[in-house]
Amino acid sequence: MAAGLPALLLLLLAGLTAVNAVTAQAGCLHAAREAALAAARGGDGSAAAGRAAPPGASVTVSVDGNRVQATVRAPVRTLGGRLPRVTVVATAVAAVEPGAAEGVW
Repeated sequence: MAAGLPALLLLLLAGLTAVNAVTAQAGCLHAAREAALAAARGGDGSAAAGRAAPPGASVTVSVDGNRVQATVRAPVRTLGGRLPRVTVVATAVAAVEPGAAEGVW
């Protein structure tokens, strides 16, 4: 029992870190979608992503012809505290809507 308890604790911390990373990934994906859609409609994609992104996330919105690409990166802290942070990334692409006024991208 004494030898198995540290292994069980390590497994628990790894599982909780994985759940935290998946939650952050879902938040990044949601923020990237919001940013791409807002920019495709002529709005401010960075502001839209900032409202939906996880804390500490960075947002990049770029326009290439008739395509908008939004990328959101967020650091995920491991629950052990001594391990390096994991970074999750999500990207979304949207077509620029016809007649959309050029906004801030």
